[in-house]
Amino acid sequence: MQRNMSSGGGSVASLWTEVNRCGQNGDFTRALKAVNKILHEVKEDVTALHCKIVCLVQNCSFKEALNVMNTYSKVLGSELIVFEKAYCEYRLNRVESALKTIESVSEQTDKLKELYGQVLYRMERYDECKAVYTDLIRNSQDEYEEERKTNLSAVVAAMSTWEKASPDDLGLSETTYELSYNAACTLIGRGQLTEALNKLQEAEACCSYPFFLPQDQNVFDSKKKVKLTNADGVEYKLAKKQLQAIEFNKALLAMYTNQADQCRKLTSGLQSQNPGHPRPVLIQVAQLCREKQHSKAIELLQRFSDQHPDSASGIKLTMAQLYLTQGHVTKACDILRSIEDFKHKQGMISALVSMYSHEEDIDSAIDVFSQAIQYYQSEQPGSSVHLALVREAADFKLKYGRKKEAISDLEQLWKQNTNDIHTLAQLISAYSLVDQDKAKSLSKHLPSPESMSFNVDVDELENSHGANYVRKKAAKNYDPTANPDPERWLPMRERTYYRGRKKGKKKEQVGKGTQGATSGAASDLDASKTASSPPTSPRPGSAQASASTSAPAASNVVPPRQQKPATAGPGARKKAPQKKKKGSKSGW
Repeated sequence: MQRNMSSGGGSVASLWTEVNRCGQNGDFTRALKAVNKILHEVKEDVTALHCKIVCLVQNCSFKEALNVMNTYSKVLGSELIVFEKAYCEYRLNRVESALKTIESVSEQTDKLKELYGQVLYRMERYDECKAVYTDLIRNSQDEYEEERKTNLSAVVAAMSTWEKASPDDLGLSETTYELSYNAACTLIGRGQLTEALNKLQEAEACCSYPFFLPQDQNVFDSKKKVKLTNADGVEYKLAKKQLQAIEFNKALLAMYTNQADQCRKLTSGLQSQNPGHPRPVLIQVAQLCREKQHSKAIELLQRFSDQHPDSASGIKLTMAQLYLTQGHVTKACDILRSIEDFKHKQGMISALVSMYSHEEDIDSAIDVFSQAIQYYQSEQPGSSVHLALVREAADFKLKYGRKKEAISDLEQLWKQNTNDIHTLAQLISAYSLVDQDKAKSLSKHLPSPESMSFNVDVDELENSHGANYVRKKAAKNYDPTANPDPERWLPMRERTYYRGRKKGKKKEQVGKGTQGATSGAASDLDASKTASSPPTSPRPGSAQASASTSAPAASNVVPPRQQKPATAGPGARKKAPQKKKKGSKSGW
């Protein structure tokens, strides 16, 4: 603030001193009181009027400041207060008026250019705004260079995000968290999400250190932060796209906090304001799915798709996903094939073929391949994508035994590269079922064995680890001193000494009877088994042929009445079996 020496008077001089002191201390309320006293003495003092306007602006009394400027417009003139007038209009959200005020000046100062850039940004005229800030950075040398670079990076981010433009790299350094954050927004607009995530983490690290920001985030914390967007004047500081995003987030937050009615109310309002925007519908669908109302969700998606076909791509993808969650694979495929923007994409073709194969609908899967090949044949003939699709189609048909149908694809591939032996072999194999003469003629193109050099070192192969393993044959038990068996020519069952197969010994089962008893011990107590054992047949010509074949010695027999069974195990029970009841388990 400057003192107008023409005011004169000692009291006025002391008041100017008070104004100057309060201005330096930032106490604009007291400064305004002193200026009013000066104007009471000198009513139309230009300096005092200018100081009053500045004090009102600093106190955010923009309407009152404009009233002073309009009242004393003849005294003040247009050039003196052009910045203050344009700034008040800008802060009152009279953006068009602020633009006219700034453009009415023949030569703009740096601070007026700064305001001009803000006005253009608010009006979303990003190209002009970018030019203003670029000029300011190039031609200014003061302590505000970093702020100007931050504003310029915000403009570039807005162009990338909302206009899908790709502005040139301006070489802005990312020394602050604001610059890193804006760079991340630019990358998001370009679809480079991995790089954007890295930039956001850098911005978070820069921001967390000086402010000791809390790291824990949850839904309720987000709810508190969303309330801050309801403050007065917020709508004047944000772009339309930003305000729209906030409203979408409010609806999502209501859904995640289980406020179903509030979510429906917000999404209905958003849909009425943005009838062609798919996001309100998607939020409504998500809410319906949380309530397990999948049929209503699909009906809502179908209705929006019919009403707004230009915005239906994302909607149809969601419909297909819902059909898949319900197990309706064929319906999901029908929806996906109706999306014109994606139907010939490689990822979509792969998904459709996989789903049709899962449903064992091979004809539909082949039809997907055929339509895609026809599209690339007309749009990008001979391209890598086209040939890759032909190869995949041929392999798919061969996999499912459709060799006749694979012939045309294989011929097309072989014509593109006649040195492809693998394709030629597949083609010959397919023709062998249809036209053997054709298969023979094609086989002439196969290279001769002499021309095929495999570069195999035979000595190295024989000395390799795998070649050392030799399967050993069982050794013969031939004894040249023993007399051969005269019945060796007869089958084993017809030989006189054949006693049948020996049954394997059962393992003693511990714990099946009373504690400490075994099945083997119980069988030893059964005298009937020992007494009724048949005699062993002696081998012809052996020393046992003349021996007695009577029953075993009596010392091995334990009379049943003298032995009290200690267990009820399977070897000790001699009760006659009773008729087993249906559904019961046998106990012996």
